[in-house]
Amino acid sequence: MSKVALITGITGQDGSYLAELLLSKDYEVHGMMRRSSVFTTERIEHLYQDQHEDDVRLKLHYGDLLDPMSARRMLSEVKPDEVYNLGGQTHVRTSFDQPIYTAEAVAMGTVNLLEAVRDFCDSTGRKVRFYQASSSEMYGKVAEIPQTEKTPFYPRSPYACAKLHAYWQTVNYREAYDLFTCNGILFNHESPRRGETFVTRKITRAVARIKLGLQEKLFLGNLDAKRDWGFAGDYVEAMWLMLQQDESDDYVVATGRCHSVREFLVEAFSYLDLDWQEYVEFDARYLRPTEVDLLQGDASKAHKILHWSPTVFMPELARMMVDADMAMAERELALVEAGFAL
Repeated sequence: MSKVALITGITGQDGSYLAELLLSKDYEVHGMMRRSSVFTTERIEHLYQDQHEDDVRLKLHYGDLLDPMSARRMLSEVKPDEVYNLGGQTHVRTSFDQPIYTAEAVAMGTVNLLEAVRDFCDSTGRKVRFYQASSSEMYGKVAEIPQTEKTPFYPRSPYACAKLHAYWQTVNYREAYDLFTCNGILFNHESPRRGETFVTRKITRAVARIKLGLQEKLFLGNLDAKRDWGFAGDYVEAMWLMLQQDESDDYVVATGRCHSVREFLVEAFSYLDLDWQEYVEFDARYLRPTEVDLLQGDASKAHKILHWSPTVFMPELARMMVDADMAMAERELALVEAGFAL
């Protein structure tokens, strides 16, 4: 009998890769998504197209983590074996502009879901396994390099503070109620499906459009920030592996390699034979009030216990994203040349 999984944030980058992975493992996958006046399912459209009418294993439901009854209803209807909480406001810079919403969506949204899981387990006797998407941003002003599961946290943004609240709630529900709850402390992970406002995708989309004459300049903030960048497709496998263990625990997921935004720029622009310095300009609007200078993870625990290792590292990741954005830019250029206004 197939396992059943519920994914919040299924229409995002991680949600789409995770849904893909679980479907390949013969899961029945349910996704929670907020109602919107525009289509937000682009990242998972191909999964729908691959389904047969008599074997629909991917189903979407409208819901909102800020509505406790919504989460309870979802669990009652879906009856999942595994819950992956990937929902919430996910942009660090935006969290400074919307700190209250970020706290509600990330922190309280997680508590609402954990409470729904606890009540569901108590009322049905089922054992639901819960994954919480924690973030390397919780380390903030880092106490040591690299960061492990034992490194003290020092959040430096409303987003990181909200994630830290959700992290400790996940630990508390494990210890207080004997629930199977795991935190994946994921370091930065990217892909061609990354949102266009995130710096890596902003770079790769811009370099492709600049190469084809669709864009002249790219405006960025801090080029000296250093991050541990991996591939989202690798990282969702680690999420799944956490919920397959005999005991629940928390794990750092990272490549162990660190690069600056400037290094990512060089890789992306040089791949298309462009000098980034001719096109990139500084814009103070993209600076954070409190910066996180360096994040680099040590995933030794995940290697040892989960037998997980990354397969894609920054240079290949940047090229992968540029290739995808070149294909998109070529389609855009074809429309422009055909006389369609964009």
